[in-house]
Amino acid sequence: MGAASSSLAGSEAYAGKLCGLEDVPENCITAMFMYMEPPEICILARVNRSFHRASRSDTVWEHKLPLNYKFLVRRILEDQQVGEKDKVISRTKEIYARLCQPNLFDAGTKEAWLDKRSGKMCLAISPKAMKITGFDDRRYWERISSDESRFGSIAYLRQVWWLEVVGNVRFEFAPGKYSIFFKIHLGKPLKKCGRKTCNLDQVHGWDIKPVRFQLSTSDGQDAMSERHLDEPGRWFYHHVGDFVVENQNSPVWVKFSMLQIDCTHTKGGLCLDYVIICPFEYRGKYT
Repeated sequence: MGAASSSLAGSEAYAGKLCGLEDVPENCITAMFMYMEPPEICILARVNRSFHRASRSDTVWEHKLPLNYKFLVRRILEDQQVGEKDKVISRTKEIYARLCQPNLFDAGTKEAWLDKRSGKMCLAISPKAMKITGFDDRRYWERISSDESRFGSIAYLRQVWWLEVVGNVRFEFAPGKYSIFFKIHLGKPLKKCGRKTCNLDQVHGWDIKPVRFQLSTSDGQDAMSERHLDEPGRWFYHHVGDFVVENQNSPVWVKFSMLQIDCTHTKGGLCLDYVIICPFEYRGKYT
C-alpha cells in the first residue's frame, strides 16, 4: 500500500513537469513551419503567442517566397511603395500576402500572382499588350466588357483574312519549367435577362486550316503546335508549349503567337481573353 502511494505521488509529480504547447521553444516552431504550407502556418498562428511570433518570422516567409521575389517587388509592387519590404525583415510575410493577390502592372496590361500554397508565380498577359493585326480597326476587332475576364474586357474578332497575334514579355522567372496557354472562345459571349448565352453567327473559317501557335525564348528554346478550332460556345485553353528557366536573376524574353494567315478564306467569331504563363505542374488546371 505504501509502495503504491509512493508510486502514485511520483506519477503526479512527473505529470506536473510535462510540457504544453506554450512551452515549445519558438525556434523549434519556426523550424517546423519551414516544412509547412502557408495556409497551415496561418491556422497554427492562432495556437498561442509563440506560434504567432514564429508565424511572422522572416526566416519562414523568405523560405516560402520565390527566389526572384526581390525582382517581383521592384517590377510589380513599386507603385505601392513596398520597396522597403525588400529590406525590412519583419515584413516578408506582408510581401508574400501581397504577391498572392492578383497584381496588375505595366499600365494594367499584365497581371501576376503567387499560388498561396506553393509560392510559385503565374503571369497573365492581356490582348492590349500584344501586337494584333487590325486590332484598332473596329471593322475587324471589338472589345467587349466582361466581369469574368482578369482584365475587365475581351477581344472579339469579327472577321479578317489574316490573323496574327504576337506577344513579347521580358521577365525574370524563378528557375523551373513553365507552360504557355491561350485562353480563347468561339462565339460572342452575351448576357440576356441575366443569363449567359453565346452568338455563333459570325463563327466561320476555323475548320478549313489549323491555327498555328508558337513560342520562342531569348536563350534559343522554341515550340509549335497546330489546332483546328472546333469547340464553339465555351472557353478553352490551348497549350502552346513549354520552356525551362535555369538561371536565377536573369531576365528572359518570351515570344508567343497565334497565326492563321491563309488568305484564301476569311475567319471570324473568335474571342481572346488572355495568355497565361504558369508553372509546368499547374498545366492540368488549364487542360
